Amino acid sequence: MTVSQTAVTAVILAGGFGTRIKQQLPDLPKPLAPVVGRPFLDWQLRYLAKQGFRRSLLSTGYLAAKVADYAQVAEITGMEIECVAETEPLGTAGGFLNAVQGGINAGKTTAWLVLNGDSLIVTDYRVLVDMLGDQTVDGVILGVNIDDASRYGSLMCDSQGYLQQFAEKKAGAGVINSGVYLIGDRLLADFPSHRPLSFEYDVFPALLAQGAKIKVHAVDAPFLDIGTPETLAQADQFIQSQLQHLLT
Repeated sequence: MTVSQTAVTAVILAGGFGTRIKQQLPDLPKPLAPVVGRPFLDWQLRYLAKQGFRRSLLSTGYLAAKVADYAQVAEITGMEIECVAETEPLGTAGGFLNAVQGGINAGKTTAWLVLNGDSLIVTDYRVLVDMLGDQTVDGVILGVNIDDASRYGSLMCDSQGYLQQFAEKKAGAGVINSGVYLIGDRLLADFPSHRPLSFEYDVFPALLAQGAKIKVHAVDAPFLDIGTPETLAQADQFIQSQLQHLLT
């Protein structure tokens, strides 16, 4: 089966409280942090549009109205943007399902590209779409090779690159979970029903236990997570260094 970007809806998880950087962003959710003259979320959406993705759902929670205000005025050529707010904290996967079920485009979607609203990996997401075209692959996780994985959970895979488990945070080199997932629409029926619901701790372990085949695509690519004061301070320099890739 061939899957194209036009049949994929991007779901950006933009509902977190941003506890660690509230002092730097007292009145803004993390995805709206100003970076090189635009909200960080704007850079994400532009990069998705450049790669041919045409629909996006913003899963919102904390300061949801501000994200909705941004979506109303955002000018991303070729990108349709819709916000779906959660009324209580649902976890990463719970917020994703809430957005999917509350959005207007579910019937048009073959697969869902899930991204965190506070991180950006400058790599070709279309490769994930191509991988999902293999009938033996139910979903794809984008991994990033880094020298120090101490801040992140690592991905443990078998010799063919299929996910075995999420490992705890540990120092040293590893393949980390970037928080970017491409999930075939057929898998949604197998998600656990409880809330709040986490991708890492609930959804993927449950899917693996049911025999789902989750491929890990590991890349060496520029990666930024603005979730701490230190990394938020690096955001301007990071985006400026990647402008040739982010702008059409």
